[in-house]
Amino acid sequence: VPNSVVLPVGTHVECCQEREVAEKTHDIMARITAMLEERRSSLAHFINSLEGNEEPEFYVDQRERLKEMESCMLTILNLVAVNCTDHCDIGKLEATILKHVKNEELFPEVVRVLPYIYRQVEAAIVGIAQSEEMGDHGMMDLQYLLSKLSQHEHLASLGRELLQDILQYLHRIGLIVWYEEIKHLESTVFLQPTFLITMFKLLVRHHLVQQLESIS
Repeated sequence: VPNSVVLPVGTHVECCQEREVAEKTHDIMARITAMLEERRSSLAHFINSLEGNEEPEFYVDQRERLKEMESCMLTILNLVAVNCTDHCDIGKLEATILKHVKNEELFPEVVRVLPYIYRQVEAAIVGIAQSEEMGDHGMMDLQYLLSKLSQHEHLASLGRELLQDILQYLHRIGLIVWYEEIKHLESTVFLQPTFLITMFKLLVRHHLVQQLESIS
């Protein structure tokens, strides 16, 4: 995700000595730094290769895409080591997350004053997501969502362009998921992001191939 802020979290602290926790924390942060540097170096190498090609005009799209990827940087915060069985450690993690989220340098949007209609649409979408007619999957066609929202008296004049702006905001804060840049998914809004998490957990896991092959 372009320009993301990443907070690494190390668990199972209770399995380590205090010295080991410090060593592992240092090692993990060093590996992350090396990984990002390798990514930057690889992208620069590919871009230089395309620019040095005998017929660079054939690779303009690839080059632009690589340049776009090169500009997408991650902000990596210091790793937080926690014992997940200790309520105090969970509280410490929560406090750390809240402290970072309120950091205006990391999240400029935290001080953005939103038009009142954003709150109205957000409340209406939460209502739709929790309604009995909504399936567990929480998937809804964008145009149908607009028609449902327009049924609210105070949202009768809501247009598609404004709705898309609001959905971008709600996607950024994690209330919904909307893959607007993916052609096959741009007209689908996921009002229940937890459903996607459940699906990914089923599909992206260790030994999945072996488990599938074991089915006659």
